[in-house]
This record gives sequence, structure tokens and C-alpha cells, in this order.
Amino acid sequence: QVQLVESGGGLVQAGGSLRLSCTASGRPFSRYAMGWFRQAPGKEREFVAAISRGSRDTDYADSAKGRFTISRDNAKNTVYLQMNSLKPEDTAVYYCAGNSAVGLSRSPPRYDYWGQGTQVTVSS
Repeated sequence: QVQLVESGGGLVQAGGSLRLSCTASGRPFSRYAMGWFRQAPGKEREFVAAISRGSRDTDYADSAKGRFTISRDNAKNTVYLQMNSLKPEDTAVYYCAGNSAVGLSRSPPRYDYWGQGTQVTVSS
């Protein structure tokens, strides 16, 4: 079992930045590829970014490319999402998730563990 706890969300003006963190406890963090997803009111949960176990590979949704950066520190059991140039359409609850399968995935059902989410609100 892995427990994931997100932090770092908040209210920011358009053009601003936030850094989300997700800290894991339980099974060895380095065994899991990690992903960030988001869900806006009335919309389905959507993929944002993913990173492989050893940080060699990353993947980004088109909406995140060039603005968001995913990284991880296995020594700290933490994955990060640096979000720059935020837009009002980035407003959502952001979730981190752990995937024990080999390789990166954009599909929520492929992820085994989920955090409780952190709210990000971007004002115009």
C-alpha cells in the first residue's frame, strides 16, 4: 500500500507559478512511475504529466508542454509539478498517482494509488 499526499495548491493570478508536491509513504517510492492528473468541475479527470521511476522519461499533455515540469526526488519520496505561466483554464483539483507497471501511462485506470488532490485556482 502506498499513501500519497499532495500539497502546494492555492490561488494565483494568471501568468503566475505554483509548485505542487506529492509525498509518498509505504512501499518503496522508486518502484513507481508517477503521474499528475487534474479534474475541473463537470469534466473528466485528465492527464497532465508523468515521470518514470528513475526520472529518465517524462511525458506531458499538450496543454502542459512548455509550461509545466514534472520531477522527482526518490530520496525524499516526493514528486513535483512546477507550473508556470498559469492560465484560468488550469483551474482544477490536481492529483498525483502511482503506477507500478513498467513504462509511462496517460490512462487513469493504469494507476494503482491516488492522492486526495489539491485545489489550484487561477484568476484572470
